[in-house]
Amino acid sequence: MHGEMMDQIRHQHDFDGIDHANEKRTLSVVILTGITMVVEIVTGALTGSMALLADGWHMGTHAAALGIAYLAYVMARKFAGSSKFGFGTGKFGILASYTSALLLGGTALYMIVESISRFIHPVTIAFNEAIVVAVAGLVVNVLSIWILHGGGGHTHNHHGHHHEHGHDHQHDHNHTKDHNIRAAYLHVIADALTSVFAIVALFAGKFLGWNFLDPVMGILGGILIARWAWGLLRSSSLILLDGINADGIKEDIVKTIEADGDSIVGDLHVWPLNSNDLAVALSVVSKECRSPGDYGSRLARFQNLKHTTIEVHIRHDHHCPAA
Repeated sequence: MHGEMMDQIRHQHDFDGIDHANEKRTLSVVILTGITMVVEIVTGALTGSMALLADGWHMGTHAAALGIAYLAYVMARKFAGSSKFGFGTGKFGILASYTSALLLGGTALYMIVESISRFIHPVTIAFNEAIVVAVAGLVVNVLSIWILHGGGGHTHNHHGHHHEHGHDHQHDHNHTKDHNIRAAYLHVIADALTSVFAIVALFAGKFLGWNFLDPVMGILGGILIARWAWGLLRSSSLILLDGINADGIKEDIVKTIEADGDSIVGDLHVWPLNSNDLAVALSVVSKECRSPGDYGSRLARFQNLKHTTIEVHIRHDHHCPAA
């Protein structure tokens, strides 16, 4: 009996929130994007197209970001179950996203500055060669989107247990969403849009003589990357600092626990385990003899609460009968 109880208590605390089946898919897109990046940058430099250079550097940032995402998969898998990480490796992907955002921001600034310089010092553009490579880049973007989207299986893991020793730990891994694969998907979509910008600028320059549109598209591409980088930086840094956007969930938890008219939430902490899942630790004061499992069952409707710790205090001199 004692052994069974210890097996229940010594459970795994690994909430990575990652679908590791996407690891190989991400690596394929990294290789494909990296090759295309080199071709676009070299061709853009030789043909003098700032829009194509912008698209190449934009694709380069995505190749780097996707590479970091792949590394996060590898590291999360390597350290899965390690005692070094109290709640598992769920934030490896978040750290990768934060790093990607910094790379995106730096590249966006470079693109904008370089595009502005092209207004001051225009160069001759070899439109035919640049158009061919830009279209090829767009094809690669579409292929990357298909790779990331087409094989996107989801995992379902279900396990649960309750402890009647002052804590209640609930684990209910439902439909898992992979932050890394979502970030990679958004990266290649943004890259495809930048490719479209480059193609439009090159065709306008070739057939209408609007060469000014080339650096304009470079600036627009830089702004697009900067906005995306800022949003990614904000969301990833919030998770790394254990912040949550949905403050309303705290109010809902309090209302759910206190719905019996007797229980009072004395202390409450909610923090992210990864990009999707949350942990909660709370203390409840009550006159009735309720177990942590009773309060834990009330919170079962919150599907993203994957780790719940509940401490129960009995008010006044009321004593609960021995279990």
